Amino acid sequence: MTGYSEAAGLVYVLDDDAYVRESLDNLLQSVGLKVMTFASVKEFLGTMRPDTASCLVLDVRLPGLSGLDIQAELIKLNINIPIIFITGHGDIPMTVRAMKAGAMEFLTKPIREQDLLDAVRLALERDRAQRHAAKGIAEMRVRFESLTLRERDVVALVTLGKMNKQVAAEIGISEIAVKVHRHNAMKKLGAKSVAELVRMADTLGIRRASDPTCK
Repeated sequence: MTGYSEAAGLVYVLDDDAYVRESLDNLLQSVGLKVMTFASVKEFLGTMRPDTASCLVLDVRLPGLSGLDIQAELIKLNINIPIIFITGHGDIPMTVRAMKAGAMEFLTKPIREQDLLDAVRLALERDRAQRHAAKGIAEMRVRFESLTLRERDVVALVTLGKMNKQVAAEIGISEIAVKVHRHNAMKKLGAKSVAELVRMADTLGIRRASDPTCK
């Protein structure tokens, strides 16, 4: 069980059984992972979570809200953390519900250590990828905000497939001005082609917001 320290992350463990919490804490720390354990949902939701790759090992059966209810609540709160469910009383409908809602894995107690470690590794990789993508989108949005209003207009129309002549007529400027604005906008956004500009526009929702057929 080596190599996990290279993908070090933070694992939250939410289980009302003290013995389970301690066992999982020891196991996960033994492979170089940071661990925070919680006995209740209130404890978990009331804790400040650092901005780092993380996942949640969650018991399905908890006093009050079930693990599945907690999963739904986290989605509602826009807390996009990969979840690994553990249970001593799992069934197929419960498993299907959890997986459809985005759970990484559903493990039945007694849990094989390697199965849990593999699930945690994949969950941390997913969260790391999600964070990287979100950071890229945020940076892209900052670059878009640096565009002038005219450059934004040109980008919105160009990414709808309109030719320079059409863009010029719609905005009321010359074709040369359209080319200049498009060039400047692409340079600011870091787009090397119109196709890449279109992908950026789709990511930021610019085309959908500008296309009258999508209103």
